[in-house]
Amino acid sequence: MIVTSAEEFLQAWGDGRRYPPVRPAAMRAAMLVSPRGFRVSEQAAQDNRYLAAGASVDPERAHAQHRAVAERLAELGVPVVLFAGQPGLDDAVYPNNAFATVPGRLILGAMRHPVRQRETAREDVRRLFTQLLRYEVVDLGARRCVAELTGPLVIDRPRGVGFCGMSGRVDEAGCAAMHEAFGLALTFRFALAEGEYHTNVVFSVLAGRAAVLHAGSFADPEVPQAIARAYPERTLLLTDEEKAAFCGNCLAVTPADVMMSARAAAALRPEAHAALQAWGFRVHAVAIDELEKGGGSLRCLIAEVF
Repeated sequence: MIVTSAEEFLQAWGDGRRYPPVRPAAMRAAMLVSPRGFRVSEQAAQDNRYLAAGASVDPERAHAQHRAVAERLAELGVPVVLFAGQPGLDDAVYPNNAFATVPGRLILGAMRHPVRQRETAREDVRRLFTQLLRYEVVDLGARRCVAELTGPLVIDRPRGVGFCGMSGRVDEAGCAAMHEAFGLALTFRFALAEGEYHTNVVFSVLAGRAAVLHAGSFADPEVPQAIARAYPERTLLLTDEEKAAFCGNCLAVTPADVMMSARAAAALRPEAHAALQAWGFRVHAVAIDELEKGGGSLRCLIAEVF
C-alpha cells in the first residue's frame, strides 16, 4: 500500500503492530566502490546543492578516506565487498543510489543523469550477485521511471516500511516500482522541500528503532510530525546546522552501531549524541570530507547487502 498524506500514513501505521519488525535490522555485508575516477559531477551539480561545485578532488586523500570507511566497517564486523571505480563514472563512489538489495534480489536504479545510467550497466556487479550469490536482478532502469533507490527511499528494514521523498530523483512510477521491488508492506510518499534532492540526506531510520530527521526539509510540516509519532520518544530532530553537515546521512551498519562522517559527528549537539546513546546506539565517525565534495556523505558510500 502506498499512502500520500500524513493522515493516511498514521491511519495505516496505527500503533505499529501491523508492521512487526521481523526482517533483518541491518545489512549482512556492505558494497563499496572505490573513488577511482571520482570527481565533482557537472551533471549532479544541476540539482544537488550539497556538492562543492567547481572543486577539485585530491585522489590520494579520497582513496585514503575511502579505505578508512572500509576498515571501520570491518572492525564493526561488517564484511565489505569492494568494486574498483571506473574513469568517467563521476558519482560511482555513491553506490547506494544505483544498487540495492533485499534477500535474494539485486535492484538496479533508474538514474536521472546519464553518467549514472552507465554506472548501473556494470557487468561485474551483476555477475557477483547472479553467478556467485544467485540473486535475481530487477532492473528499474528498463522501465519508464526515475528511481534512485535508497537515495529518495528511506526504509525501515525490519518492518518493510518505506518513506519516499519526491524530487527530480524519483517520480510516481519510480516510487511504485521501488515499493514492489523492495517488497514493502507500506510506503509513505511525500514531497521534499524545494532544493532537496535525496531523502537520505535529511532523514534516516536507524535499525527500525529510531528516526533522525530535519523537519524543514519536508514540503508539508505534517509529514515529519507523522513520522515522529511513528517513532515516539525516539525521533531526533536535527537543526539546520546539523542537517547541512550531513547528520541526516547516517546509517545503522549493525543493530547497535551508527556510522556518520566526522563532519556530521562534530556538528551533532551533545544532547543528540546522548539521545542516540540512550537508544542503544554507538556512534562511529570517519573523516570523509574529500568524498563529501561530491554532495553525498557516509550513507551514500554504502550499498547494503541483505
